[in-house]
Amino acid sequence: MDEINEEKNKKDNRNEKTGCTIWGIILLLIAGFFIFKQYQKYDTNTSKVLEAKWGQVENAIRAGDVAKIVVLDKKTADIYLKEERFKKPEYKGITEDTALPQYTMSIGSIDAFVNQLYKAQEDLPLSQQVLVTYIEKSNWFSGILLWILPFFFLFFVWSYFSKGGNRGGGGGGFFGFAQSHPALFEKTKNVHVTFKDVAGLDEARQEVEEVVDFLKNPTTYTSLGAKIPKGVLLIGAPGTGKTLLAKAVAGEAAVPFFSLSGSEFVEMFVGVGASRVRDLFKKAKEKAPCIVFIDEIDAIGRSRGKGQNLNGVNDERESTLNQLLTEMDGFSTNSGVIVLAATNRGDILDPALLRPGRFDRHINLELPDVRERKEIFGVHIRPIKTDSSIDITLLADETPGFSGADITNVCNEAALIAARRKKNTVSREDFTEALDRIIGGLEKRQKIITPKEKETIAYHEAGHACATYLLKGLKDIVKVSIIPRGKSLGAAWYRPEELQLYSMRHLLNDIRILLAGRAAEDVLLGEISSGALDDLEKATKQAYAIVVYYGLGDKMRNISYYDSTGNNENAFQKPYSEETARMIDEEVRVLIDKAYTDIKTLLGENKEDLTKAGKLLLEKEVIYKDDLRKLWNVTESLE
Repeated sequence: MDEINEEKNKKDNRNEKTGCTIWGIILLLIAGFFIFKQYQKYDTNTSKVLEAKWGQVENAIRAGDVAKIVVLDKKTADIYLKEERFKKPEYKGITEDTALPQYTMSIGSIDAFVNQLYKAQEDLPLSQQVLVTYIEKSNWFSGILLWILPFFFLFFVWSYFSKGGNRGGGGGGFFGFAQSHPALFEKTKNVHVTFKDVAGLDEARQEVEEVVDFLKNPTTYTSLGAKIPKGVLLIGAPGTGKTLLAKAVAGEAAVPFFSLSGSEFVEMFVGVGASRVRDLFKKAKEKAPCIVFIDEIDAIGRSRGKGQNLNGVNDERESTLNQLLTEMDGFSTNSGVIVLAATNRGDILDPALLRPGRFDRHINLELPDVRERKEIFGVHIRPIKTDSSIDITLLADETPGFSGADITNVCNEAALIAARRKKNTVSREDFTEALDRIIGGLEKRQKIITPKEKETIAYHEAGHACATYLLKGLKDIVKVSIIPRGKSLGAAWYRPEELQLYSMRHLLNDIRILLAGRAAEDVLLGEISSGALDDLEKATKQAYAIVVYYGLGDKMRNISYYDSTGNNENAFQKPYSEETARMIDEEVRVLIDKAYTDIKTLLGENKEDLTKAGKLLLEKEVIYKDDLRKLWNVTESLE
């Protein structure tokens, strides 16, 4: 049955293309016929008529050989000779057809021609003078052609852009402007991604596998009265694998798979988006059972009425969304058409789009944990030539907060670094360099830094490392560097804990560690610098989150102004009064001041260890956890 349907589709496409080609040939033949008929006679005439000069014509007039002269459009003169004079020697080679002129002559000026003609005949009797006829020869065909050509030009230009030119548009011709052109994948011909290539998304993969299995074995579910979900919505941060999961569905499903982006429905012309939605579902019905994948559906699925005060009402986008709602679950049902969609902003989608019956299943894809990162590294390291120094478990431990796309980038960057170094295999050192480059930026060893600045940077980073050790233990520290990378002049690298819940003590310790760099400058150098800009920004945001979102403040306890729906995203006013805003600012200020005082006191009590770490940094520029363990005489039991 699949082979028959595929052959039928190919035949329909051939018939459509053949029909367009035949109409084009017919139009060309008609135009060619008219052109041929119009100029056939003229071309025949010009091949027989001789070109003459005024001297020859004047002599023929004085000799009485000219029967008549016909002036055409005041530009040319056709000279007809008397039939009995054809045999004269001076007229050898002329045409003897009396219906045609024997000579033709171009006229520069009609007034000059009339004067010359008058002078040539002034001595002849009136009965022997030549009859001159003036004819305005109107070229009606040229007029019609000039009137029609602009319309043909506009026709072909519009047809070109409606099909997307030669960019692989999906057809439609002149009337295809309002049609959708989704990429169609049938029988996994163009997709080589399967569920085996999707790692770290076990729960999400199980959900979509069930949808694919329903399409393959529908009777297993329908025999119990179950219905297939009409829509599956993938929600997650960028890089978490939404599109990859959709590719795997396309590779695994034995049904047609339509793929397009939400932005393809958005047009400047009113009504085009809704028309494209109708056309998409019409094509999907013809291929049912099938899957329709809409990437970045928030381009058309934003909540209606949201943000009107800033941007105004977008009637075109709302009409497109209304048509999508109708097609997914309207009066008429689309049995066999499953909509798979992806978005980064599930909070801004319209509630009517999210309800059961349209998107029955919402799959949230989160950043992978350490176990899932290990699986992802296993997938992406597979095609890379690595040596025995690679430890996937260690790589997973060192990349908290990395998405699947980030891990892919790390593996690729490590391979590029190894190739740049002319190595045969990728080693642990290459992965370390790749992580440093992705997290911190490109290394800038040639950046000009004065000795005083270098000393300040060393003590600043030593303060972060010492505070991390004193508050959390040495196990969280990875390394400390004063080599400039990206926009930073130095960095303390440590492995944050992957926790689902954070206590007030843990949050305050994070703020203290962020402020430890400036505190170290104050303790050892007696002055502070502007190098703590990034630390202060992060510490301030953390403090505001404690007070405004988590409800952990002393004066604002158990009150949260966090908006999970995103409705207040474009609001002009804050969700609290000016008095409350002053209370929040005051509490944040007190919280940060206390954290700074605490860490400054703690570093002052351990000034010797802080000084040792700063001097070691000035000497080596990069120190690791083992270097700090030896420097501070730390044993494993103390961690």
